[in-house]
Amino acid sequence: MSEIQHNILVLHGPNLNLTGFREPDLYGKQELSQIDEMIAVEAKVLRAEIRCMQSNSEGLLIDQIHTNRKWADGIIINPGGLAHYSISLRDALAAVRLPVIEVHLSNVYAREEFRKTSVVAPITVGQITGLGGYGYVLALKALVNFKEAVV
Repeated sequence: MSEIQHNILVLHGPNLNLTGFREPDLYGKQELSQIDEMIAVEAKVLRAEIRCMQSNSEGLLIDQIHTNRKWADGIIINPGGLAHYSISLRDALAAVRLPVIEVHLSNVYAREEFRKTSVVAPITVGQITGLGGYGYVLALKALVNFKEAVV
């Protein structure tokens, strides 16, 4: 088995614990544990170690960003509704100086007007929206590719 080459923090924001139950027509039928398992399978292929965490608390998400800043090589985050207004979350992500990819299960650009603006997006290397749980897998591939391209 190859040794770990990348450490990736995966953060799921508010209400994502209800994924699979909450509005499945928008967010999909996969439960969050199934999404985390998809990420874990891909992480093994990419020789990455992941730490997945979900919280409905903005402060706990920020604490995880701070706590993992020296361990992580990059961050994948689905900030949920916090994407649209949390300057504190945006500032925490910017402060740790790690590449970040923002993920949303639904296509936020095909929804309500307020969802089309993310305060997090400007400090990310990219954003993936509308591809359900598979968006996280794509984000992991993209983040590993990004890291390898800049090393």
